[in-house]
Amino acid sequence: MTKLLVNICRLVVALTFILSGFVKAVDPLGSQYKLEDYLDAMHMGGWLPDIVVLGLSVGQAAVEFCLGIFLLFAIRRRLTSRLVLAIMLVMTPLTLWLALSNPISDCGCFGDALVLTNWQTFAKNVVLLAMAAVVAWKPLEMFRFVSKTNQWIVINYSALFILGISIWSLYDLPQFDFRPYHVGASIREGMEMPEGAEQPQFETTFILEKGGVQREFTLDDYPDSTWTFIDARTVQLSEGYVPPIHDFSIVQQEEGEDGIEQYDLTDEVLADTSYTFLLVSPYLEKADDSRFDLINELYEYSLDHGYRFYCLTASSENGQEQWRNMTGAEYPICLTDPTTLKTVIRSNPGLVLLKDGRVIGKWSHNNLPVISQEEVGLPLEQLEIGHLLADSVPEKILRILLWFVLPLALLTIADRLWTWTSWLRRKKKNKTTLTTLNKENEMRKKIVAGNWKMNMNLQDGIALAKELNETLKADKPNCGVVICTPFIHLASIAQFLDQDIIGLGAENCADKEKGAFTGEVSAEMVKSTGAQYVILGHSERREYYKETPEILKEKVLLAQKNDLKVIFCIGESLDEREAGKQNEVVKAELEGSVFNLSEEDFRKIVIAYEPIWAIGTGKTATAEQAEEIHAYIRSIIAEKYGQAVADDTTILYGGSCKASNAPELFAKPNIDGGLIGGASLKAADFKGIIDAWKK
Repeated sequence: MTKLLVNICRLVVALTFILSGFVKAVDPLGSQYKLEDYLDAMHMGGWLPDIVVLGLSVGQAAVEFCLGIFLLFAIRRRLTSRLVLAIMLVMTPLTLWLALSNPISDCGCFGDALVLTNWQTFAKNVVLLAMAAVVAWKPLEMFRFVSKTNQWIVINYSALFILGISIWSLYDLPQFDFRPYHVGASIREGMEMPEGAEQPQFETTFILEKGGVQREFTLDDYPDSTWTFIDARTVQLSEGYVPPIHDFSIVQQEEGEDGIEQYDLTDEVLADTSYTFLLVSPYLEKADDSRFDLINELYEYSLDHGYRFYCLTASSENGQEQWRNMTGAEYPICLTDPTTLKTVIRSNPGLVLLKDGRVIGKWSHNNLPVISQEEVGLPLEQLEIGHLLADSVPEKILRILLWFVLPLALLTIADRLWTWTSWLRRKKKNKTTLTTLNKENEMRKKIVAGNWKMNMNLQDGIALAKELNETLKADKPNCGVVICTPFIHLASIAQFLDQDIIGLGAENCADKEKGAFTGEVSAEMVKSTGAQYVILGHSERREYYKETPEILKEKVLLAQKNDLKVIFCIGESLDEREAGKQNEVVKAELEGSVFNLSEEDFRKIVIAYEPIWAIGTGKTATAEQAEEIHAYIRSIIAEKYGQAVADDTTILYGGSCKASNAPELFAKPNIDGGLIGGASLKAADFKGIIDAWKK
């Protein structure tokens, strides 16, 4: 249930971050405008240059998108989940402030694709925060779609893709236009009010300056030309039904007898059944003038064919005059709300072509339409640009699928297939190894395992392992042989050890997967050395390092997760033996650490019974004592998992086993080998115990 909960939360948060990052990336200028609104609301407007705010917008989109992808593919699970949680810990209180103070109408978390109220955004973030906390709580429960070795491909490809999308959208126009001025939209229909709908009230305020004094005016009291235009804004005075387009206007200023006179051309332009070119620039002072020659050619073309051509801006008279001087513009310049202009087209300047109030085409200043010499004499009806531009959303989605989703899907499939085939190869190899270790005519594995404990330096350990390797290659054993060495020996010995003859194991592993646990060695690390086995639950670990059944349970689970075969030790002390509690003790130790396993996983366990009173003391349980307790252990396994599992379980004896007493011990029907301590430190002694299976 925990794994299911974590992965459900992981998918919801991942998809939300991916969507949020993508819609911001396809409209980086829109994200910049929204970020500027945030800065203005916090009284920080103008602190940062536009290029810096734009860079932050692109970066925010890339981070959100990439974190969503990383969470989806379970890449760097701990780091990614913590970063996502940190972001939600910042965004949730921020959106609460927005909901309470309402400085901006919406947070812009999904751009214009999905507009939420501030309270809806806060509720959404509360849910995401809770889910992010669940994922960060158990990040390792996330299953991977791509193995660790191939994660770098997803990381780099995702970052390059989303940055490429932003750069492309900045150079041209957003690939997905969610605004009411998209190609094909009717501006007139977007401004219509349903019959009976409550009418909202708006007021446009102009900020003008004269003699160093700034004042605000409305259209009703607009002053004469001695005042200099500074800015304009439209505010809603009362709520009501708000149509998708409610602040679009075209106001032309002309010199009249009584000074500057204003004419609202909005209805006239939108009702024109012919074509109208609109050169849109929120602020001409910041507009790109590199293509002014092409703009002027389009204006001349419109004059020749009787089409309207207006420049819409919110710039002051000084800004307009500066543009005329710089570009030689002769087309009329009209006033429009700057926010509206930023919404109409994400380019400064950008070109919009209208016909009968409908948007026929939109172009950024980097991609303006070119009318060739052969086409100059033709009307727009006969030119490609005069017809509704193809703006197929399914086609754009298909391109995204082909360029991003498909490559990652193919990578995932290839990675999973490779992982599966690798698992099959390992399984086949392990099966072959187990077949070699077992006598073909016996059901249970017979094993002699050496536990070197904390003995021998690296050089001596390598020498012993080489000697054993050569000896057993020359004289094949009749049982499985395992040597369990200190951690420092594992990788070196694995290089030359023939593990078809001698299995390699560690003496311990940590109860944590990874992290800040100085001095610990994880099961994954053990496996990476080439080891196949690990000893867990040894009495010395229980006594000296206070390993509890719960700790050992975690170690067993992690060892099996990393495909290590566990030799699990159980046994009673001298006091417990003398009190007749040996059966009670070994049963409790099995129940506390391995009886939680499924039948399939328990079949991978090798049990080692070690009477603590006989370890390193020279004392040895009699063959009858050992057989009695081994038979009891097999009986409680049968109670738990059934007789078939009990019959298949290998149970080793570990307690001062030597070449001299091994034949007698190994002759007992329930003793399947030995876990050997001191006698495994010399090749001849260890070989003598192994040869007990030949007698």
